[in-house]
Amino acid sequence: MTYRISGLEPSQFAHLIGLSDEELVRHGAARMIASEESGFPCRIQLDDAKAGEPLLLVNYVSHDGNNPYRASHAIFVSETAPVASTYEDEIPPALDRRILSLRAFDANGMMVDAAIVQPGEADPAIRRMLADAAIDHIDAHNATRGCFAARVERA
Repeated sequence: MTYRISGLEPSQFAHLIGLSDEELVRHGAARMIASEESGFPCRIQLDDAKAGEPLLLVNYVSHDGNNPYRASHAIFVSETAPVASTYEDEIPPALDRRILSLRAFDANGMMVDAAIVQPGEADPAIRRMLADAAIDHIDAHNATRGCFAARVERA
């Protein structure tokens, strides 16, 4: 089973790039500077920001739909990422080093399976879930803080 994990398109956040801190607040966002090499996972690059890198902290609707599983949470996006990273049959660095909650959804957006995986263990769990034809996609969330990490789709 081949799968793809892609970062979010930077164009979704273009209207926030370069805004003042006060303007960001009006959009429900905030600018943060990565204070260390881990702990600030960019959802565009799917890797942790480097220390000193500016990021935007925004609310992102990761699972949109008119059902009980609609979800949004705070995520980091780089102000300087030019394109979304894509990984095929490979777990991106920001996901591979974290405990993940994998949530598998059917075509109607209803959750049909879920798993908690330790760092380095996402690949077999993703392959097991995607072997079920009823699963349309998997949303990976960071288990500790609960925020959306990335969507996993069949390639």
